[in-house]
Amino acid sequence: MRFSTYTKEFGTNLKLAFPVIVGMLGHTVVQLIDNIMVGQLGTAELAAVSLGNSFVFVAMSIGIGFSTAITPMIAESFGAKNYYNVRYVFVHGLILCFGLGLILAILVLWAQPLLSQMGQPHEVVFLAKPYLFWVAMSLVPLVGFQGLRQFAEGLFQTRLAMYATLMGNVINVLLNYLLIFGIHGFPELGVEGAALGTLFSRWAMVLFMAINVKNQKGFKRFNRKLFRVKLRKTIFKRIIFLGLPSALQMFFEITFFTSAIWISGLLGKNPQAANQIALNLTSMTYMVALGLGVTAMIRVGNEKGRKDLVTLKRVAISNFLLVFLISSLFCLFFIASHDLLPWLYLDGDSSAISSDVIVVVKIASDLILIAAFFQIADGLQAVVLGALRGIQDVITPAILIFLSYGAIGFPISYYFGLKTDWSTSGIWLGLLTGLTLSALLLLLRFQYLSQKLNS
Repeated sequence: MRFSTYTKEFGTNLKLAFPVIVGMLGHTVVQLIDNIMVGQLGTAELAAVSLGNSFVFVAMSIGIGFSTAITPMIAESFGAKNYYNVRYVFVHGLILCFGLGLILAILVLWAQPLLSQMGQPHEVVFLAKPYLFWVAMSLVPLVGFQGLRQFAEGLFQTRLAMYATLMGNVINVLLNYLLIFGIHGFPELGVEGAALGTLFSRWAMVLFMAINVKNQKGFKRFNRKLFRVKLRKTIFKRIIFLGLPSALQMFFEITFFTSAIWISGLLGKNPQAANQIALNLTSMTYMVALGLGVTAMIRVGNEKGRKDLVTLKRVAISNFLLVFLISSLFCLFFIASHDLLPWLYLDGDSSAISSDVIVVVKIASDLILIAAFFQIADGLQAVVLGALRGIQDVITPAILIFLSYGAIGFPISYYFGLKTDWSTSGIWLGLLTGLTLSALLLLLRFQYLSQKLNS
């Protein structure tokens, strides 16, 4: 096929992806807001948010990864015009998401004592404990929100979650401003105030989604008499069958990046704070790739339901090309601005900038430069993974991701981070290796399956 065969799909992809990207960025922007505001308090406070979020990110990856099973099932049923099944998947998926959110919150709280046993700086652990408690509680609305979101996106209604996320971020900024610094008579809670802002904003997002799913015309045929839907083990099993490997895929990736937080914490609070800055920036660019991955999943799943395999492959490849171009721009941006970006998170206006701040900025600048070179691999693996989920191939990709991150990437991060003078840069060398290998293996997997489908 000619190149234009794929580029003509860019407009449709971007139209569908833009609200998803904005919505996905919302999860990261919550952390960005927390980081920027808390960073004004000091490097120890910033490191505490990083440490607390490291636990929540792992749990969040399981919840979000599991919920992605709902979208291809909804998209396939919608493409086949099986509206009865759309309704059943929605109800069963929502029950599983809220239940899983509660379980994950309990597990994070149960693991809270591990903070004191990880060799992290004492002052960081002291600040991280109250932050972790409230952010753990926010996992219930977060995963529940994902259930509502994946349902809407499976029906090509991608803007609703975007509006919910934008509203949630406005609430989060306002509450952070009031509770972190104790403005207008509110208590000055520091990092704990940032966590409370996250909790309340996420419940507001759930409420917004629920009201709109109930009242909007586009959802009417699917939300009638939801409480009368007869629960079936077969549907629960199908969602779990697809959701568990998807959760493991995201768990392996997020744990891989979270290990960078823990390893950098062994090097001290300044390397940990610098790592958090670089990680937060790359998380934001990754959300763009993840949004395109959701687009690939929706469109590929829909074409699978229609049994149009030629269009399925064309749509998938168009998303691969699009993310390659966008990721290349991110790469150039990081290279050009790696010395400037760390100052977004730290107070550079003071007449006497502390030595800690200078060290954090230097380390973070080096990490952002490394991050520039894995933008393309990170983007490709996210979108190819979305296409594989669209055709409901989830087990083999989970194995490939584990091999890339757990068997190869993590050992490189550990060795070069702790056993050589490369320090935090060595940790990120392992991230670069794992992501590159993952992208290559997943591309080969899609190529194999697409040929198999057409044979």
